[in-house]
Amino acid sequence: MVEDELAEIRRRRMEQMQRQAIDQQAMEEEALRQQQIESQIRIVLMEILEPEARERLNTIKLTRPEFAKAVEQQLVMLAQGGRIRGRITDDQLKSLLEQLTPAKKEFRITRR
Repeated sequence: MVEDELAEIRRRRMEQMQRQAIDQQAMEEEALRQQQIESQIRIVLMEILEPEARERLNTIKLTRPEFAKAVEQQLVMLAQGGRIRGRITDDQLKSLLEQLTPAKKEFRITRR
């Protein structure tokens, strides 16, 4: 009886360790895939953005990372679709940012 219970505990522990190893391997593969995607995005951005525009995008990334990510994805999609001819200057990036920035609500405060 005791030996059977001990064998069952060992078997369960071994299964648990195998599941953990598989989960860890899957997480590592996902992290590697994510790094490869980010590397490809970085390469595309280096090809299509002038240094000043790239610097502006990096500055935006520090203050608004989600917005910068959306802009990067938009630029990559435009580049892959062949809609970008030449390199994007800082002024062109500014106009694109203005188009992508949601309109701000205007508040009016009246004092009595």
